[in-house]
Amino acid sequence: MFQEIRNLEPKTVWNHFADLNAVPRPSKKEERVIQFMVDFGKKLNLETFVDKVGNVIIKKPATVGMENRKTVVMQSHLDMVHQKNADTTFDFNNQGIEMFVDDDWVKAKGTTLGADNGLGVAAIMAVLSSSEIAHPAIEALFTIDEETGMTGAMGLDSEILKGDILLNLDTEEDNEIGIGCAGGVDVTAKATYKSEDLKGDYISLQIAVTGLQGGHSGMDIHRGLGNANNIMNMMLYKSYDSFGLRISEIKGGSLRNAIPRESFAKVTLPKENLEDFKNYFVHQSEEQKKLYKETDPKLSIIFQEVDNVKSVMDLKSQENLCEALAHTFNGVYRMSPDFQDLVETSNNIAKVTVNNSEMSIECLTRSSVEAGKMELANLLKSNLEKHGFQITFSGEYPGWSPNVNSSILQVLEGTYKRLFNEQPNVAACHAGLECGILKQHYPAMEMISFGPNIKGAHSPDERAQISSTQKFWKLLLEVLKNIPEKQQ
Repeated sequence: MFQEIRNLEPKTVWNHFADLNAVPRPSKKEERVIQFMVDFGKKLNLETFVDKVGNVIIKKPATVGMENRKTVVMQSHLDMVHQKNADTTFDFNNQGIEMFVDDDWVKAKGTTLGADNGLGVAAIMAVLSSSEIAHPAIEALFTIDEETGMTGAMGLDSEILKGDILLNLDTEEDNEIGIGCAGGVDVTAKATYKSEDLKGDYISLQIAVTGLQGGHSGMDIHRGLGNANNIMNMMLYKSYDSFGLRISEIKGGSLRNAIPRESFAKVTLPKENLEDFKNYFVHQSEEQKKLYKETDPKLSIIFQEVDNVKSVMDLKSQENLCEALAHTFNGVYRMSPDFQDLVETSNNIAKVTVNNSEMSIECLTRSSVEAGKMELANLLKSNLEKHGFQITFSGEYPGWSPNVNSSILQVLEGTYKRLFNEQPNVAACHAGLECGILKQHYPAMEMISFGPNIKGAHSPDERAQISSTQKFWKLLLEVLKNIPEKQQ
């Protein structure tokens, strides 16, 4: 079906990627991809097993002449973010990703591609299935549920792996060597409201904020991209005072680790205020488009009449919701004083839901500094509690502290400079990698992260660069050849 993908170089990587992308693999529903990996390992007659939480481990002995090298753990995650355009019909639970080639990029048809972290998985599969690649003893670790809680990494037993060095293949810039990452915590605010029946002569509308670029709530948070939940709130904020607008439903965003691209609200207002609201709406829409004209040129803010809404939020709850959102911090909270251009602490207002007498605001707060993470999380908590919400913190995971003196960093940095005649960017990132959690299980293990260029991760614009994948593959093979010897 995807022969053009399978003909790309390096063929072994792209063929494994195509096989993987034929398997539905949503976070928390990885049963099929787990079985896929188990079948893959057993077909190669390699030691293959699934741990107590669902991670797949495949072990391969060193090739001839590499037996005295340190054992390497090659690690990537099996699950992928599921995002699609509003006009795309697609069942992530039952369909494989539909891919195509566009110049130097592989893309998906209206959905996320799954290159995050499918290309890392495919590269490991290519090493495991090869009889020609030189490498030390390998423990391949395929974790589950990275995108929605990192529960695979958290549940990994500290006795399973014996490796000395971990290669995490989940970085999305091919000139970057990752040596640290941010930790995170989910901040959830919930409250109830009373539904009120409408009286008088009202008109029902649906407001739609669409066309935003979206992206990774860690890697892209510094780019000033539009957040659909913020923009929707700007359209609704204070509109009761001016036009008698009442909110019935809101559905904005879908995943905590994705900057929300779309938000939809059902509202009502007295018919006599429709023209005044329309003038206000057009003006506010144009102002938002001007604000995001560089980052989100396809931003669309429209409303249309819909069937009569039966009930709305009570006014006090509506005011609490809009005030809470207006004062909830979103974006970059602090830049790192230690690493140039690195975001230290941020928050993403990921999901806003109003329906069936319940309302919720779901955020993902990230920081490479534990104190900074909790400072911002508690700031959000204080604000939201003032507006009647109950707050819970969950899904907390640690950051990964950089080690600039590790032997694998020296190998990777030296190999990169030798192969490509340029200095790599050695940096920590603001995304949440599993290395921080794995480091808690295996504190003596050296860890490093690298990968090919992947743009637009966590959005339907996700794309993987073909030439960069070739560069990444070349680097990976050379690094495996140059793993240090075991200490005698």
